[in-house]
Amino acid sequence: MPVLIVKRSKRYKEAAKKAVAQTLPVEKAIEVLKSFPVTKFDQSVELIFSLGIDAKQADQMIRGSLSLPHGVGKTKRVVAFCPEHLVATATSAGAIRAGGAELVAAIEKENFTDFDVAVATPDMMRFVGRLGKVLGPKGLMPSPKAGTVTADVGAAVREYAAGKVEFRNDAGGNVHSVVGKMSFDSSKLADNIHAMMNQIRKMKPQTAKGAYIRKVVLKGSMTPAVYLEAGI
Repeated sequence: MPVLIVKRSKRYKEAAKKAVAQTLPVEKAIEVLKSFPVTKFDQSVELIFSLGIDAKQADQMIRGSLSLPHGVGKTKRVVAFCPEHLVATATSAGAIRAGGAELVAAIEKENFTDFDVAVATPDMMRFVGRLGKVLGPKGLMPSPKAGTVTADVGAAVREYAAGKVEFRNDAGGNVHSVVGKMSFDSSKLADNIHAMMNQIRKMKPQTAKGAYIRKVVLKGSMTPAVYLEAGI
């Protein structure tokens, strides 16, 4: 079997020299992250949790959403499945497109999926359910657990358009979430990181055994990993 050789850039290699092997408090980890060589673009900053859950068990799934204290530095394109009398509310809140059966038809017939988040009122899910095969694989299907199925469609659109983050565990029990941009002040990044870590802690399944948060990694789009103290 051929060996895959990953070539690293000179900038990455320089950054790797600064990476610290031991776990660090959040504030110190941010200091290390910001000491890495800069790039020509504003990197996203991401938290990666390795959790002690059985991802095959439905009652151990970690899935949710969170409005971070300082956002994530990026707006999102949101569509809203809602009845006619709420269309104006959704669009004024920031939805790029809103409607009921006609929006469902547009996705079915035009393959319209040029958006980041879909929210829906509960009464619309009987129509939206037909889109499972289209939206499901793209992670765009509205879900009560993610907070994207709600009667308050205006508030949901505003939150997601402003950068509210959705997260869910993968098959390996890992959760990835963007928590800001490299250009954020260190204090704002720290606030966002603490908020996400607290949210993940609160979601520990009762049936999970052993250590819950096994490892937490902080990294930029093009930086080495910095390991955080899990705090539990």
